[in-house]
This record gives sequence, structure tokens and C-alpha cells, in this order.
Amino acid sequence: MTKVLKYLKPFTLSLILVIGLLIVQATCDLSLPDYTSNIVNVGIQQNGIKNAVPTVIREKELNKLMIFMDNNQKDEVNKNYKLIDKDNLTKEEYDKEVKKYPILKSEPLYKLNTNDKKEIENLNKIMSKALVKVSGIEAASQQGKIPNLPTGVDIFSVIEKLPQAQIDEMTKEIDNKTSDLDENMLTQSSIYAVKNEYEAIGINIEKLQNNYIFKSGAAMLGIALISLLATIVVGFIGSRVGAGIGRSLRKDVFRKVVSFSNVEFDKFSTASLITRSTNDIQQIQNFTVMLVRMILYAPILGIGGVLKVLNTDTSMAWIIGVAVVAILLVIIVLFSLAIPRFKKVQKLVDKLNLVTRESLVGMLVIRAFSNQKVEEKRFDETNIDLRKTNTFVNRIMSVMMPTMMLIMNMITILIVWVGSHNIDAGVMQVGDMMAFIQYSMQIIMSFLMLSMLSVILPRASVSASRIGEILSTDVAIKDSKETREFDEDKYGEVEFKNVSFKYPDAEDDVISNISFTAKPGQTTAFIGSTGSGKSTLINLIPRFFDVTEGEILVNGVDIRNINQHKLRDEIGYVPQKAVLFSGTIDSNIRYGAEGSTKEDIREAASIAQAMEFIESKPDKFETEISQGGTNVSGGQKQRLSIARALAKKPKIFIFDDSFSALDLKTDAKLRKELKSKTKDATVLIVAQRISTILHADQIVVLDEGKVVGIGTHNELMKNCEVYKQIALSQLSKEELDNE
Repeated sequence: MTKVLKYLKPFTLSLILVIGLLIVQATCDLSLPDYTSNIVNVGIQQNGIKNAVPTVIREKELNKLMIFMDNNQKDEVNKNYKLIDKDNLTKEEYDKEVKKYPILKSEPLYKLNTNDKKEIENLNKIMSKALVKVSGIEAASQQGKIPNLPTGVDIFSVIEKLPQAQIDEMTKEIDNKTSDLDENMLTQSSIYAVKNEYEAIGINIEKLQNNYIFKSGAAMLGIALISLLATIVVGFIGSRVGAGIGRSLRKDVFRKVVSFSNVEFDKFSTASLITRSTNDIQQIQNFTVMLVRMILYAPILGIGGVLKVLNTDTSMAWIIGVAVVAILLVIIVLFSLAIPRFKKVQKLVDKLNLVTRESLVGMLVIRAFSNQKVEEKRFDETNIDLRKTNTFVNRIMSVMMPTMMLIMNMITILIVWVGSHNIDAGVMQVGDMMAFIQYSMQIIMSFLMLSMLSVILPRASVSASRIGEILSTDVAIKDSKETREFDEDKYGEVEFKNVSFKYPDAEDDVISNISFTAKPGQTTAFIGSTGSGKSTLINLIPRFFDVTEGEILVNGVDIRNINQHKLRDEIGYVPQKAVLFSGTIDSNIRYGAEGSTKEDIREAASIAQAMEFIESKPDKFETEISQGGTNVSGGQKQRLSIARALAKKPKIFIFDDSFSALDLKTDAKLRKELKSKTKDATVLIVAQRISTILHADQIVVLDEGKVVGIGTHNELMKNCEVYKQIALSQLSKEELDNE
């Protein structure tokens, strides 16, 4: 996984930007419950009055409050309140204030003259306690609970004259009742008195309440829009990062696969390489998008939610602990069940690709032998295995969401149960409980997002390991650190010196102690029974495999010391199985020689005896070739493959049984044209037909991987029994003598 994650490095700035945006998003999301709490607590329950510090208060009411303050508290209040009446205001100022506070006409007011938060908090502590005491005494007075109080006498004018000790004794009962209340609850208890004071002054409480609710709602809407914008940008960047990593992985995997020799292709099946290049990389791309959009966001939201919960009410923090433990247990169980199955899924996808590919490629053979039912059964077995495994995994994962929702709902019930008792006890407000529920859901949601990791991480981890296998594979055939240049005096010469070769993990050599020299201007042919090692020998020249023993010299230099690109640039190779690419006839012939002119392409096609069928096509050289060349015959494929090699104009031609699909007449014409075209080049031909190689300058006869004869046709007929038997099995003695 670490090898794949390094592909995130080019996107470092994008990831830093994403983290910043996620912090903004989390901050916005975590701010909304506070606003909800304030709307309930302040907007609804407190009529829009934020705290126990009146913005304006009657002089006589402030004097009542100061009875229950010490000198320092009185100084603090006097410092932050300014007396407003007709005497200390201009006429314009007075008229303006009267419109706002009608009672100013009959009595002076004190107006708050500070917006400093610390000052407000300090005043809130002072005023809330005084307001509760005043309200308590007024209530007791109205209920007749204060004895010996003459009718019509203001209780506060009497209290003001009492010693401080006696005042403290009078308010002792009120202090006892409010001692268990925290600052917020004490503030809420004193809000009613502030509301009554505002009504007495003439302030519209309904308007004050509506303004607060609408202002808070507008703020919530703005925060939600910022969060939405951050989410959209994160999604956009996440998609770009995921697509970028997918592109880089596909590019590197493809480059690596292109550099594979036949040894690596034997290790990784074609179906597996296709799955790894497509499905596996798609899994990592999906994981990257989820990593950016959800997995990075989850811890930010979770940690922020925990901090907010601790600030809201620590007495119920244990509920969050219960929720987290429950979620972790669910994730661990699901994770342990899912990982082994995800590994199996990817292997089954490989197998399904293999079966499908073999069935499609071999469809004609399957139909010829009427084995459709057998192939259907083979496909169904793999398909059913994949379906069962996927169903098992999906069933496990489908349990996750309902389980998480159950945990969330149970936690909500628990919070409401505990919170309602706290509200009843007067230690918690309704809005705080609502905020706590929202924070709890956000914390649980963060774990829910992390639990999505258990869905995609196992599969992405398996896919990353499979891709890592390709990227970390050490290619068997690679350039030496110090490459050499070709020997100009031996240009076009191919020499085998005691060459032996065996396939990896094989015990016996396929070819043993092969030695010969193929010179420019000569045709060297190879013939032998099936399995004698002809194609293997030929494939050693372009370094599709490396020799086990001995050395192969091209242009006088050991091919292991030559840059692979330069080596293969000297060779025009026509494989045993003709391969065409999707495109046009022109693009296929031009494949190895992009700079060729139209005349060069036409000449190559003419020599390869392909012009006859090309001219018969409506679009001539622009005729479309379907994937794999399925819309042309085997002989036409071979001729186009030969034309492709001729257009390259190399110094060395390799024809690996490339004339087998041609009729004898076309074969003879092609060889005649080829001889004039390649008179200065080295030509190596592997053939099964004697007629193809009769006029070769030297023929190398192979039997069970060993050279049993080298010479011309006439020489071998005299001194090589193996060659003689092959020749007589194909042509009569009279035909051979005529040749």
C-alpha cells in the first residue's frame, strides 16, 4: 500500500488545501448545534434576551440591584452604565432615546455603554445574582411572606437601611436555592426579571425575540452555505486527485508491463494483468476519493465534536464513550470478516477474465467441437463463485448501516433520558440537550465515515498489493549499465557462439550448444521437427529471452551489452502468429516506420504480395482493421505483417514461420520479390516447408534442440539424414532433383 500511496506526493498542495477546507467545513458543521441551542435557549425560552445584563434599566431598579452588591461590584456597574435623562442629553438625542424607550419621559434610565465580551461576562455574574435576589424578595413581598411590613411601604427602601449582615440573612434562602445552578442556569433564572424591566421601559419584546431568531437563522444559513461550498470544492479536488492517481498508476503499470520479457508474462497471466490495470486501479482510485472526501474529514469532525461535547456538558460525556465502543466493536467484527473475502473476490475477477477471454478468443474452436455447454458450465462455475463471495461481502456490509443507525437512535434515547432528568433538576437547558444530541450524532457520524474504510480499504489494500507486485517486479531482461555501440565492420552479422537456453524453472535445455553465423546478403534458414527449438532460437535474437549459456553477437557485439531499443531497431521481426492492431491497413504497415512515405508503404505491400487484396477494398490503404485483425484472413494477416517488417527497412529480417498461411504460388512470388529487396540484409527464416528454404544460402537443421546439420539444400541432402527425411516427406525425389 505504501508503494501506491507515494503517488499522492504530486498532489501535496491539493491535499493541504483539502485539509484546510475540511477544517472550515467541520468548523461550520460544529457551529450549527450552538446556534440551534441559542435559538431554543435564548430565542424561545429567553425571548431573545441573551444575558442578565440589561442594555437599559430604570434608575430605581438599578438602585435596588445595587443593594445586593459590594462596593467593587457597584463600581463595576457604575463604570459600564451611563445615566440618560433630559438634563444630560441634547434635544435630538433625547427625542431619539424617547422613541426607543417611552418611559424616559417620566423617569431617568441607565444605558449600557460597553460591548466588551469580558466586561459583559463579568457584569452578567454580578447582575444575575442581584436580579435573582430582587425577584425573590419581590415575590415574597407580594405573597405576604415578609412579616411586620407596613402596607404601602417599599420593602427595598427598608432593606437599603439595614446592615449588610441582616441583608445577607434575608437572602440566605434565595442563595441556597440558586447555589446548585451553574452560570447559564442562573442567567436564565434572572432573564424573566430583565424581560419585565424591558416591558416596563416600553421595549417591544416580541420584536426583540423575532430579531434574534431571524438573525441566528440567517447566520446558520450563511454557515451552511460556506459548508456546502467547502464540500463541493473538496469533492472536486478529491475527484481530480483520484483520477490523477489512477492515470499515473495506469501509465506506470503499462510502462512496466511493456518492459516485461516473456519470463514476466509467464509469471502474470494476461487476464490478471488486465484486471490489475483496470479493476484494481479503479479500486485504488475509489479509495483515494473516499480518503480525501470522508476519511480525512472524519477525525477532524470527531475530535471537534468531542471538544464541543466537553464544553457543553461533561456530565453526559460517558454516553459518547459508550457509543464509540459500540461502533468500534461493529467495525472490528465486520473488518475481520470482510478482508479474506475481498482477497478472494479479486482472484475470482482474474479467473472470470481468464475464462471470458479464452472463450471469446477460442469461439470458433468451441463451436467446431460443439463445446458451448462445456464452456458455459466453466463460466458459470467461476461466475457463481464470484457471485457467492460478493453476496457474502455485501450481506456483511449491509448489516453495518442498520447497526450504526440503531446505535445512533439508542444513543439519542439515552441522551434524552439523562438530559431530561438534568433539565428537571435545573442543571441543564433544553437547547443544551439538543446541541448535545447533535454533537453526539456528529461524533457517531465521524465513526460511521471511518467505518466506510472497512468497506473499501480491504479491497483497495488487496488491489494495491497486486499492483505493487507488478511495479516491484524486477525485469529479467534489462540493459547493462555500460552499453556498447555496434561494430561498423560487422554490420548486419548475426553470430551464435555455443548458445544454450532453458526456460525458467525448467530442468532441461530447449536448445544446446548452437553455433552458426548469418552474414549480410545471405539467407539463413532453420528447419526441424515440431518442438526442435526453431522459434525459441529465433526469439533469442531480439532478446525476448536471454541465453542460459554462450553468447549471441549482432553487428559484432554481445546483444546483452546493446541497448534493447537500438538492438530491436536493427531487426524486422515477423512473428509466427501474425498480429495486427486496430486501425487501418496503412497504420499497421507504418507501425514500425512512422516516417515512411506513401510510396514506401505501397512498395512494402507490393513485395509482401498484399496489393491484390488491398486494391480490392473500397478504401484501399485506409480500410479499417478490427481488433486482432479479425476482418482479414490468415494469409492476409501474414502478408501485412511481412509488409510491416519490410517498411521498417532493417538490417536484419526474422521470419518465424511467416509463410505457412500462404499458398505455394504466393509464397514463391513473395520470396522472389523479397530476395531483391533484402539482398544487402541478413535474412533469418524459420520454415516448415522445404520449398520455402530450398534456395537459402545456409540451412540450419535442428533436432531436439541440437544442430544436426548446416549447409545448402544439396549438401544437406547428401550428409544430413534428418533433413533428407523432412524433404522426402514433403516433396518427391524427382521434384527435389529438379530443384
